[in-house]
Amino acid sequence: MAETLYHFVGGTRETGNGGRFGEVFNPALGQVTGRLPYASKAETEAAIATAAEAFPSWAATPPLVRARVLFRLKALIVDRFEDLVRLVVGEHGKVLSDARGEVTRAMEMVEFACGIPHLLKGEFSENVGRGIDCWSMRQPLGVCAGISPFNFPAMVPLWMWPIAIACGNTFVLKPSEKDPSCALHMAELAKEAGLPDGVLNVVNGDKEVVDTLLTDPRIQAISFVGSTPVAHYVYATGCAHGKRVQALAGAKNHMVVMPDADMDQTTEALMGAAYGSAGERCMAIPVAVTVGDAAGKLLDKLVPRVQSLKVGPGLDPDSEMGPLITREHRDKVRGYVELGIEEGAELTVDGRELRLQGYEDGFFLGGCLFDHVTPDMRIYKEEIFGPVLSVVRAPTFADALALTNSHEFGNGAAIFTRDGDVAREFSSQVEAGMVGINVSIPVPLAFHNFGGRKNSLFGDHHIHGPDGVHFYTQCKTVTARWPAADLRAGSTFAMPTMS
Repeated sequence: MAETLYHFVGGTRETGNGGRFGEVFNPALGQVTGRLPYASKAETEAAIATAAEAFPSWAATPPLVRARVLFRLKALIVDRFEDLVRLVVGEHGKVLSDARGEVTRAMEMVEFACGIPHLLKGEFSENVGRGIDCWSMRQPLGVCAGISPFNFPAMVPLWMWPIAIACGNTFVLKPSEKDPSCALHMAELAKEAGLPDGVLNVVNGDKEVVDTLLTDPRIQAISFVGSTPVAHYVYATGCAHGKRVQALAGAKNHMVVMPDADMDQTTEALMGAAYGSAGERCMAIPVAVTVGDAAGKLLDKLVPRVQSLKVGPGLDPDSEMGPLITREHRDKVRGYVELGIEEGAELTVDGRELRLQGYEDGFFLGGCLFDHVTPDMRIYKEEIFGPVLSVVRAPTFADALALTNSHEFGNGAAIFTRDGDVAREFSSQVEAGMVGINVSIPVPLAFHNFGGRKNSLFGDHHIHGPDGVHFYTQCKTVTARWPAADLRAGSTFAMPTMS
């Protein structure tokens, strides 16, 4: 029997008004495990009202007291770690090791938020003028909202709301309707940690919820992670309604492989970056750009490794890659493989016919590897978001760099080489927000900013890190002078100067 899920508003579970519902699947089995209520506009507005009512008291709570709630939340995540891991595996499908890595990264974000009182400190300048001091402070915005994707159901929501609430805001989260249980469980843990009712609310649904969050005047800021078309819509709509928006979008991350690279290290790095989480990562590597004679040396090692990739259910500890998130997405990725063949790329490893005994209805696709991919092909241009790696050949490093920089996305990029000069030039000149040198997935830790360039990011702020604190706060600058006998000379109509 499928479990009936819920919204979490004002510290209580709400099963909805009996309107629309969606289905949540176990992607390894292809079976429905949850029945998810989709909130109406009115239900979403009620959640916003709850967050707005909770804001004044929470904003007035000392930052250290707010941080202590997050310290307790971190302890609860440690205590319930494996429960959260299994929620991720059960609804997303990623393998156990990957899910444990995700929950660890989520926990690290809470750890970072515990230290936000330090980052809320302003600046002070004494005696900027005679008897005049000037200082700045960072204050919360009000009600903020987050729209998170399916591919990191534990980590990405915690990129958003722990920072927002540590800064004194209240929050409405809309997790992905494909795997919402982890976000709901985290909200319940926050309540158990002592977070006051109404500070964090979780509302499930689809575009009706999104549009309500984007247009309601009580929402001050929106954080989004997802595909580029939706990110552009979120950014344009939210900004048009006077909101701050950070919208992290699609990616087509390139790894440049130099001839001097350690090919064993490069092969294993590519395996994890291209096929980890079934390629459903915004920081995945779907393109390897080989320079000079690197292609032959790399493919000699890469082809047999892809052929032996262990694909299976996420709870099997031997599995290296699990299923894709839905049947429809699996079929879409398979369609890209067929398109690549039509476009003339050489399919050196074909994972389309993978069948797993006992999991015939699961949304599985084996690892696929293309060689001789060219920049005019759609499989090169478009974000596939699946276990498909394309090898593009470039004669020189300059050609590889130019190719990487000419793509419309600029989320992440990596280079594998032993040459420090080449690595230094690449890190300086590549047009990407996050760069790895012999690191295939250069995801910054919580205390650094995460974000891309070009069509991979809409908005002025990266997510988490110092940018996250600035995004969820507004600066106020105070200039003060106390009356003194020699300053009571009457009115002045000139522009004030500090002298």
